[in-house]
Amino acid sequence: MIRKFLAFILFFNLTACSELQNVVNQLPQGSVLSNADIAAGLREALDFGIEKQVSKLTQKDGFYKNELVKILLPEELQKVDKGLRDIGLSNLADEGLKVLNRAAEDAVKEATPIFVNAVKDITFSDAKNILLGQDDAATQYLTSKTQTALYDKFHPVINNSFSKVGADQIWANLINKYNAIPFTTDVNPDLTNYVTTEALKGVYTMIAVEEKEIRDKVSSRSTDLLKKVFALQD
Repeated sequence: MIRKFLAFILFFNLTACSELQNVVNQLPQGSVLSNADIAAGLREALDFGIEKQVSKLTQKDGFYKNELVKILLPEELQKVDKGLRDIGLSNLADEGLKVLNRAAEDAVKEATPIFVNAVKDITFSDAKNILLGQDDAATQYLTSKTQTALYDKFHPVINNSFSKVGADQIWANLINKYNAIPFTTDVNPDLTNYVTTEALKGVYTMIAVEEKEIRDKVSSRSTDLLKKVFALQD
C-alpha cells in the first residue's frame, strides 16, 4: 500500500513538473520585459497606427468614403440638409457634406506630425495593465492624455483647411440659402469646432484599428519589439 502511495506521489510530481514546463515553454523567451520595454512597444504600436491607418485619412475620400470615420452632419445642420433638398438643392447639400470631410482629410495631412510627437511624449504609467487591457487600451490611454492639447493644435489647422478646400464659402452659401427659406429658424453653427472634434475622433479610431490588428495577428507584429511585447498578452 505504501509503495503504491509513494508511486502515486512520484507520478503526481512528475506530471506537475511536466505541466509546469509546458507553461514555461509557452512564455516569451529571453529576459523579463520591464515596464519601460512594454511602454516602448505600446508607443511603437501607436506609431504604426499613425503610419499605416491615419495616413489613409489624408487621401481623397479618406474620411468621406470610410464608414468608420465619415463625418456626418450635426443635428442642427440636418434640418438645413432636409430644407435644401425639399426646395430642389440636393446637389448643393451633397457638396456641403463632402467639403466637411475634405477639410478633415486636408487637416489630418497637415497635423500628422502633431500626433507623432504626442506619442513620443506620452508616458505609460502602468504599461502592463494597458498591454493586458482591451483591444484599444493603448489608444484610449493616448486619447485621455492628448485629446485636449491636440484639439488646441488641431483647431487652427482645421480652420485653415476650411478655407483651403472652400468649405467656408460653400457652407456660408448653404446656410444663407436655408435661412432665407420662409418659416425656418436661422442657424449659425460652429463648423470648425464640430469638424475638429469629429476629425480627432476619426484619427483615434484608425489608430485603434491598427492596435487591434497588432494584438490579434502575430503577422502584424513587424518588429522584434512588437513581437516580444505583445507575446505577453497572447
